[in-house]
Amino acid sequence: MILQTGRLKPQRSELSLGTYNLGHFKKNAVHPFFKDDFALSILSKKDFSSAFEKGLKIAKAQLEIFNLVDLPPNVVTPEYLSNWAAESGKRHGFSTEILGRDAATKAGLEAFLSVGKGSDKEPQFLIMNYVPENANDKTTHVGLVGKGITFDTGGLNIKTAGMLHMKSDMAGGAAVLGAMQLISDLKLPVKVTAIVPACENSVDSKSFLPSDVIGSYSGHSIEIIDTDAEGRLILADGLSYLIKNFKPEIIVDIATLTGSSVGTFGYECGALFTNNESISKQLQQSGDSVGERLWQLPLWDAYKSDIESEIADVKNYSGKPVAGAISAAKFLEYFTEGHKSWAHLDVAGVAFGDDEFAKTKHGTAFGVHLLTKFIENL
Repeated sequence: MILQTGRLKPQRSELSLGTYNLGHFKKNAVHPFFKDDFALSILSKKDFSSAFEKGLKIAKAQLEIFNLVDLPPNVVTPEYLSNWAAESGKRHGFSTEILGRDAATKAGLEAFLSVGKGSDKEPQFLIMNYVPENANDKTTHVGLVGKGITFDTGGLNIKTAGMLHMKSDMAGGAAVLGAMQLISDLKLPVKVTAIVPACENSVDSKSFLPSDVIGSYSGHSIEIIDTDAEGRLILADGLSYLIKNFKPEIIVDIATLTGSSVGTFGYECGALFTNNESISKQLQQSGDSVGERLWQLPLWDAYKSDIESEIADVKNYSGKPVAGAISAAKFLEYFTEGHKSWAHLDVAGVAFGDDEFAKTKHGTAFGVHLLTKFIENL
């Protein structure tokens, strides 16, 4: 049979990943695939139309995230992310609530707000909800949290290397945004609540200081050892807010969190931490099936001392040159309130790098397909 898809609208997100072009601000000729008169036919004895349409939706979501991660930080601000989420929700069928600085202050999101104090860009705490048709009390409820640091200078513990690529420090949050779009677009029969705390970690007289003791949404106090260990602070408030207000059965957070994970795995896979072996196997199997691999590292109590503080309930950095990804995961675990089905993905080495779609480093959209596949298989 001949499957005629019809004339494709000129939307880059409906094309294959191979059409991606990093030259967002260059004057380029329009690719033939983007033109109104482009049509695509598939010749096959079998009807692959449903698989074809699903593939286009996956590519569409991934291309959106390529854009979010690759656009410069003077474009992709916290407000840009919140606007993107609101618009995507309207198009694909998930609701969006945004807490700006005043609302976040009223809510008590102190750790999140502390990170954004040094920037003139207003922090945005994104809350998204997808509820499938015919949802009931037995519908599985998954919670996602993604790190949305739109640029990371390191704060007053300013980075001495690698700052050029720190526009990618929101890649975990972007993966959650892309997953929400794709989950809604595919109309998966799972309820999903997603949170992306979005802010900029900048340097200013108002920036939070090393040795500060700050509050958090959970009520726990945090000693600041290093202002460049900021991602775990906003994730802590994201996790606490999610657990207290939405009570999902399964929680996955994803973040470009530590250089330590890169030191362990290079650029081949993400680090996986979880207290649930079933969730671990499901995430790894889902990742293997879509080419977004994960490998588990321990959460043993032996590492608990790395986050113990003498002045506060917990400290945000061990100060040691070893086991950095593990101590960061232990910090996050502290704010999960003992949740029995939580997983943390440290994707610092795989969310931004070299691949076949560009000549220089760019966003990989790692996590979009992985999270969607994991939820699809529940």
